[in-house]
Amino acid sequence: MRSGLRGRYRRHNPLRRRSDVVEAWTVLVVAVLVLIGAPLAGALTGRWAHEDARAVAAELRAERHRVRAEVVGRSPDALPTAEGVGEHRLRIAVRWAEPGAGPRTATALVPAGTRRGDRVDVWFDARGRSVPPPPDGTAVWQHTLTLGVATAGGSAAAVLLGHAVLRRVALRHRLAEWDREWARTGPEWSRRSA
Repeated sequence: MRSGLRGRYRRHNPLRRRSDVVEAWTVLVVAVLVLIGAPLAGALTGRWAHEDARAVAAELRAERHRVRAEVVGRSPDALPTAEGVGEHRLRIAVRWAEPGAGPRTATALVPAGTRRGDRVDVWFDARGRSVPPPPDGTAVWQHTLTLGVATAGGSAAAVLLGHAVLRRVALRHRLAEWDREWARTGPEWSRRSA
């Protein structure tokens, strides 16, 4: 019985147009691309982004050094508001002691809400300028997931958009084929009914 069904679908069907066959195959290709290709592209992009972000974070950690310092400056009374932005940092004077060099004072980036006398970790580059801390593991993974998901979503959207355009073109071809067929068979049908 199975072979009978298979043979039935393989026979030529006069109602099946070439555009119908093309559209059926494109649905299969689109399903494979959306279900396998887009996640694979997202995973590969995420892997590349993770390796790149880890390398950048390691490079920044090597270039910068952390110092445990005491805040000696006074924070401003009114802080600028920046809603939706990450952790807000202010430039305030800090003091720390380096072994063999004695106490040092500099202006550094500290978290908002820090008061005089608080001890904070501040980061400096090789020139002694205050810089933000290097990205940690969480930031690396956020970067990885963002790029991976964006790539997978963008790939799927591009495939679906391409499929929509292809369906529109297939519909135009199908309507043109139907018009040609009707132009051939329409006069025969009109004579019979008259």
